[in-house]
Amino acid sequence: MSTQAPVSPAPAMKPGRARRRRRLSLIIQAAVFVLALVVLAVLIDWGALAENVLNFPAVAPMFPNVILVGLGNTLFYTVTSFVVGLLGGIVLALMRLSSFGPYRWLATAYVEFFRGVPALLVFLAFGYGVPFAFGVSWPIPVVVMAALGMVSAAYIAETLRAGLQAVPRGQMEAARSLGMPTWRAMVTIVIPQAFRIVLPPLTNEVILLTKDSSLVYVLGLAAHEYELTKFGRDGISALDAGMTPILVAGLFYLVITVPLSLLARRFETRSTKKGH
Repeated sequence: MSTQAPVSPAPAMKPGRARRRRRLSLIIQAAVFVLALVVLAVLIDWGALAENVLNFPAVAPMFPNVILVGLGNTLFYTVTSFVVGLLGGIVLALMRLSSFGPYRWLATAYVEFFRGVPALLVFLAFGYGVPFAFGVSWPIPVVVMAALGMVSAAYIAETLRAGLQAVPRGQMEAARSLGMPTWRAMVTIVIPQAFRIVLPPLTNEVILLTKDSSLVYVLGLAAHEYELTKFGRDGISALDAGMTPILVAGLFYLVITVPLSLLARRFETRSTKKGH
């Protein structure tokens, strides 16, 4: 019977050598980064950039309406659509979890349809299709609330369904054992806990709604209904400032979305700490 010689473990790297390797890696990465910046700075036509992208004095006519009207309408469209989507999402999530089959089938069909159809088509359907088919005329805010609200309801429903299923079953069982009706236990115990779980993805949904509100331009807007993207598009044709109007609109979108992203990250960090 042959015996195999034991394999000796590979010698561990000395701490000093590991530190030198990490330092050398950081130096190489920093050198590559600096070199890329230098090459970029050499290749950029700074005059054309200042004239066509960073020509902020030329966009002065956009102010203050881009803030009072554009930013204000973007926030209004986002908030109202989120409220509609949240209410619809709660109903759809409960229907998805219902023991009554037709409720589940109807909610599933709704969610799959509105998650699979582009939001632009929903805007066109509510802005042009429904008025043409039924002879009704809706104000732009109502069209935006209906279109964005119905699309966001499908995504929020799935998020809330996952949150409701993440709440331990013992919570509902304990409430029922105390004589609490199912609907009351769901409203006062289960749903609040589910909301705490899904706060980060709900915050991300608000960010998506903020960006999707730019699709309202396809409806043809009056001046008092403009949002940020419409101001940027009109600024390109009306002002001799190149892409600067679009850049201004993008910066105002960042004013909304960056704080929301930081808030979502804080919610995620807090939920992770509670999970541990």
